[in-house]
Amino acid sequence: MCPHRCEEDPLLIAELSRVTGVPVPTVKFYLREGLLAPGRLVSRTRAHYDDTHVHRLLLIRALLKVGGLSLSAVRDVLAAVDGQDPASARRPRAGRDGTPPAAAGAPASRSADALVAAARRQGWHVSPRSAEFTAAVGVLDTLRELGHGDFADRLDDYAEAAGRAARADLKALHQSGDEAAVRERIAVGDVLGERLLAALRTLALSCSRERWGTRCSRTCRGCAPSSR
Repeated sequence: MCPHRCEEDPLLIAELSRVTGVPVPTVKFYLREGLLAPGRLVSRTRAHYDDTHVHRLLLIRALLKVGGLSLSAVRDVLAAVDGQDPASARRPRAGRDGTPPAAAGAPASRSADALVAAARRQGWHVSPRSAEFTAAVGVLDTLRELGHGDFADRLDDYAEAAGRAARADLKALHQSGDEAAVRERIAVGDVLGERLLAALRTLALSCSRERWGTRCSRTCRGCAPSSR
């Protein structure tokens, strides 16, 4: 947000575009699609916008560009943020390609048995019929099918890391705020938190490669020059 603008000053659409970095045609598209609330009309062709519109545009941009969601998935997340469909707040991934839907019955496979056992060791109470369980089993089955079952054999390590990440999420969600802020924190934390976790995993992996006799990538700035 531009530091030279008072937050209470109304914005015309061109100024809203400049402050957020979202092109005017894109702002108009979001308005037509109902993703952005209309401004306050001051004439037949002009409307004033405020910081709620700025925040909404920044949120949409983050979900699209950083979160990697489709426009349809962004619509679902925004509905959850607005309290229209709270259940979808924990399911923004539904709009991403490749995420399997919930199965009609519980999947039966070696991977499913392994996941149930790993969840039990973590103290999780999981439903084998849930979309999340089905997705995890699908990934494990695919890894084994491709001959990379050694990843699946490390399931307890992955589950432990996921548990720590989930506990960090819960601590963040318990911060104070009104109902609308909490809804947004849940949805945004689910989408962007996943991206953050993936980026940190990649960063950690890049800095661990020299232990396995491979060159460290340039991603890791803290490694000694001789390790690159």
